[in-house]
Amino acid sequence: MKFLFLIQAEENAEFGIEPEEVLQWFSEIEQRGARLIGGRLQPTGVAKRITVRGGKPLVTDGPFAEAKEVVGGFDVIDCASMAQAVEIAELHPVAPYGSVVVRPLSEE
Repeated sequence: MKFLFLIQAEENAEFGIEPEEVLQWFSEIEQRGARLIGGRLQPTGVAKRITVRGGKPLVTDGPFAEAKEVVGGFDVIDCASMAQAVEIAELHPVAPYGSVVVRPLSEE
């Protein structure tokens, strides 16, 4: 079963996470054969939101909302159950500073 991890934290927050900590998490999850893809996102200020209403597109420059936390990255994990996905999310280096939202992907 595949799960999407949305890595959320305050934008531009400094956590003191060393790159080695992230690489260690990647390595551990890859050794389990669970990590499929992932990456960091650029700041919301360079994002664009596209909506189409009445056949007309509207492009809005980011940032979009007065939210404290933003999605800063993502991972797609393949594991046997939600419980296993939660266990893997608990190990994520950002979890102590922000949050990891775990969403099952539809099996289509």
